[in-house]
Amino acid sequence: MPRARVLSGVQPTGSLHLGNWLGAIRNWVDLQDSHDTFFCVVDLHAITVPHNPAQLAADTRSTAALYLACGIDPAKATVFVQSHVSAHSELCWLLNCVTPLNWLERMIQFKEKAVKQGDQVSVGLLDYPVLMAADILLYDADLVPVGEDQKQHLELARDIAQQRINARFAKKDSDGEPIPVLKVPEPLILKEGARVMSLTDGRSKMSKSDPNEGSRINLLDPPELITKKVKRAKTDPQMGLEFGNPDRPETDNLLGLYALLSGKGREAAASECAAMGWGTFKPLLAEAMVEALRPIQERHACLSADPAELDRVLQQGRERANAVADATLERTREALGFLAKTQGSASA
Repeated sequence: MPRARVLSGVQPTGSLHLGNWLGAIRNWVDLQDSHDTFFCVVDLHAITVPHNPAQLAADTRSTAALYLACGIDPAKATVFVQSHVSAHSELCWLLNCVTPLNWLERMIQFKEKAVKQGDQVSVGLLDYPVLMAADILLYDADLVPVGEDQKQHLELARDIAQQRINARFAKKDSDGEPIPVLKVPEPLILKEGARVMSLTDGRSKMSKSDPNEGSRINLLDPPELITKKVKRAKTDPQMGLEFGNPDRPETDNLLGLYALLSGKGREAAASECAAMGWGTFKPLLAEAMVEALRPIQERHACLSADPAELDRVLQQGRERANAVADATLERTREALGFLAKTQGSASA
């Protein structure tokens, strides 16, 4: 039996942080042993908002290196850069032409980001979910790891595949049954640790776009900066730490991070810290963070010192990804009625 295929990716804008690792990449490491995994650096998504062209390539390389440093094994998983596979852009255009505009206008993330950008909002930001649908559908993904903030985008990808492509363009087999053009993916709900909250607001998700650097722990933050950020993290005046109290969101978040990063688990962490004050707890949490991130930072430094090895991994990933993506693109082009590409010149 072929293994179920998983597709996921992270933007190279800003530094990857604890939320990206604990909520996504750590789960990818587990999935690569049981699934056929494709992990891309989604650099095309990075330009839907104003970006620094001088920094994009370096950030893309650093993000790919962090994938590997966190434990993604290129012998088991396909690691590649989104813009290196031109099928992403072409399939996005084909899907654009069958996707109703009002489907995109109701996307929650577009509404939130458009308010911040005002008159400068781009068509690309509106179209972001269709590009995401192309990313997913190109690889015949069976499963897509999603958090709460991406569920709506996955539903859009499913609707585009099912209602706008398969229902309208699928051919029928000899028994009269439709042959799907695109595979309709299912969500893969992530396990514990999928939602890491901000250090400055326990009700908001840790985010690369937060202008306050103190709101997150970046994977490459040095130990002294981690200690400083943890020391300044928002807390409450109560003594003792606990899980599940809706009036203490910061406590729930910080204790949850300690349980994960120390490896002690929620029950043991809650017992250890039940009567502990913040002055005792915060140094423990900072130490757990520093030690958990140390091997990642060391591996990232080695990869950064050997650019040829990273190039080799990304080239290998590009070739694997192209083989799958091109087949899906051609299948979609054929279903929509495009003239087939010629395979060499005819003999005289």
